[in-house]
This record gives sequence, structure tokens and C-alpha cells, in this order.
Amino acid sequence: MSEEEIRAGDLTTTATKQRVIRCAIYTRKSTEEGLDQEFNSLDAQREAGEAYIASQRQVGWRLLAQRYDDGGFSGGTLDRPALQRLLADVEAHQVDCVVVYKVDRLSRSLLDFARLMDRFDQRSVSFVSVTQQFNTTTSLGRLTLNILLSFAQFEREIISERTRDKMSAARRKGKWVGGTPLLGYDVDPGGGRLVVNPKEAQRVREIFELYRRHRSLHTVVAELARRGWTTKVWKSKKGRRHTGRPFTKASLRLLLTNATYAGKVNYRGVVYQGEHSAIVDTALWDQIQVEFRDRQRPKTESTRSEQKALLAGLLFCQSCQRPMVATYSMKGERRYRYYVCHQARQNGWKSCPTKAVSAKLIEESLVGQLRVRLNSEAMRRALHLPARDWQAFLHDPAGLVPALVESVGYEGGSGTVSVRLRALNGTFQEAQH
Repeated sequence: MSEEEIRAGDLTTTATKQRVIRCAIYTRKSTEEGLDQEFNSLDAQREAGEAYIASQRQVGWRLLAQRYDDGGFSGGTLDRPALQRLLADVEAHQVDCVVVYKVDRLSRSLLDFARLMDRFDQRSVSFVSVTQQFNTTTSLGRLTLNILLSFAQFEREIISERTRDKMSAARRKGKWVGGTPLLGYDVDPGGGRLVVNPKEAQRVREIFELYRRHRSLHTVVAELARRGWTTKVWKSKKGRRHTGRPFTKASLRLLLTNATYAGKVNYRGVVYQGEHSAIVDTALWDQIQVEFRDRQRPKTESTRSEQKALLAGLLFCQSCQRPMVATYSMKGERRYRYYVCHQARQNGWKSCPTKAVSAKLIEESLVGQLRVRLNSEAMRRALHLPARDWQAFLHDPAGLVPALVESVGYEGGSGTVSVRLRALNGTFQEAQH
């Protein structure tokens, strides 16, 4: 440790008994490029900060030994590990002054910077930028600081716009511009392009073939689960392993509608020819897209009308401990309402023993049991149910069920319905039939 450095909390002063100002240097670089060099940007920022603190030694400035270096973190967010450690030390009154090379090293967001300054002020912590001289204790100094931050935020937004324009141009040329790797492709280590993974590509072709044969997301999800097939397993540049997940209807649909597999790139609804090789025949891909579009229900007034689902948000599958969602099917002009387990809906019909139940059947069963139980004056007193509400329930159960019923559990195998009632004063009663 150099003569200028002290440890946090060490308030040892010189012979002149002057107040020690404990200084923390914060450094940041937006990208990881060049951080592996022996002397990088973070080192240069810290060296400038150390020199400035040394020049103020006669007024009691001392450098803390702790390093607060954020390499590869954007200034547009406060979610940075070193910054969070610095803020924790500020809250613990272990820092008296925060030193940065430039204002935008701390933050490029004017709103975030204002919040940081407020936290510093609350703990009587001063802020110094080595290359931009101003005094935050005066109104003119604060105006200067806000002007500098406004330009920093403007610069950040300009950089973001240029990046978006560059990515848009790359997309229009059919280039892959990054993101989560897709099943069937690997990212070329020598450059940002997709190369076919033969083993995974064969699996993707089989998934498309399964859907062409069965024409059902439920059936294909169940078959993929039986085979133990998952989404892409991949490693990030930092070596972090991302495990594959079992397919759901949503993830399967995303795979089947991804233009990448047809050798194309979709950008803002426009499909361009891609630079990478196709895995699936274009005719098959187009056929499946047409089928998905034809299956979409037209947004008519009838489909937007509210369903009369008495147990919406209340009914749960006892087997899966998942919600049962109100839905319906049409046969001619007749609508059949039912509740389907979210597990079965998402992962295939065979994934849940309960599957679904007729809405009319379970609603009438529940209301009938409630009529029997609430016919007891003792039960009504236990639930703090006034006489007027009981009479209203007899004529229109829908108005009182959401107020009295906390949850309903349905077991498809045995047909058991478990009801948890909520007293109007907040207590609960369990019931089962």
C-alpha cells in the first residue's frame, strides 16, 4: 500500500490534526475490449484519479485501498457490481469523496445521476471529476454538472441510434447480428455468422416433420417430452453454460415460425434472404406459416366478448398445483365452456391427469354445495354472511362467489372438489366434497 492509501474506516490523521477525507476512485468501461491488456482503460482512469488525490494531500485527501472497477458495463444503468459496492460503502459512511475521471464514467443517464447525487448529499459525500472542474456546493456548479450530464446522455442516445441503424442495415443484408443461439445452428467462432450444427439440424427437421404429420402443438410437445428433447444447450463467451429447457407450446411455435430455419432473416415483419444455410425446405416452412395464419381466430366482437367464467382465477388443478384457465370450443353455433389445466395447455394433454373439466358441471356442483352449506345459520355466522347477502346469493350466486371463495381445487382422477371459503371478515374455512 502506498503512503497515500488508507483503509476504509481508518481515521488516523497527521500531526496537524487535519480532517482526513477518504477518497474512493470509481472507474468504468462500457465494453470488455482491451481489458486483458497489462495497462488498460480502467488503469489509466485510476492513475489519473490517484494523481489528483495526491495533489490534494495537503488538505487531507487520502486514497482508499478498495478498487471500484466496472469493466464491460454500460453507463445507462446502475446495475453494476462495483458501483453497488461503492454505494454500500457510502451508506456505511466509509467514503467521504467519490473521484471519477469524467462525469459520464459514473452515469450517462441524467435521471440516474441526479439520484446518485442525492444519495451522496444525504451522506455528506462530495463528488469530483478529474478532467471537469466544478463545485457541486454552488448553484452554478450544479448547473454546469447538469449541462455536462445532458451532453453525456445525448452522446449515449446518439450511440444507441447508430448501433440500431447498423443492426438494421445488417439485417436487411441477411446477416445474423447476435442474440441467443438457435437449435440447429452454432455461432462461428471466427465471426458473427451462423453455421449449421448437423446433429441439431436433423432434430429440427424431425420436429418440423412431426408437426407436418400431426398438425397439433399439443401432440408434438408431448412427443418431444417423451423423447427428452429440449431447446438449445449453449455456452456464452464467458463460459457460462445455458441448459436446454423442455419444449412448451409457446417455444415450439416460436421454432416452427422462425424464418431463420428457411435460410431467411425476419426484420420488423419483412423477410430477407439470409447469409446462412437453410435447415428446413422453404416449401414446408411456407406451408406451416400459412396454416398458422389460417388458424388464427378473426378478431370479431364475438371473440372479444367476456366469458361468463364463475371460477376464473379461483380454480386450480390439484394434480399439478397450476391454475385452470377458462376457455371454450365451438361446434356449429353452440359454445362449450370448460376449464383446462395450465400444465396440459402448455406442455401437452398427457402431462396432466386432470386435463380439463366442463365449466357448467363444476360451477353447478360448487354452487349446489354452497347452497347446502350456507343453509346452516351457524355456517353463515362463521362466515359473517349477512342475511341480505344470503338472499342475494340464492337469486344470483355469481355476485357472492368471488367474495366468499378463496380457491377451488379439482382432482380429475377422483372428481374431488376442495373449496376454501373466505369469511367476509378475512378468516378462512375449508370444505371438501
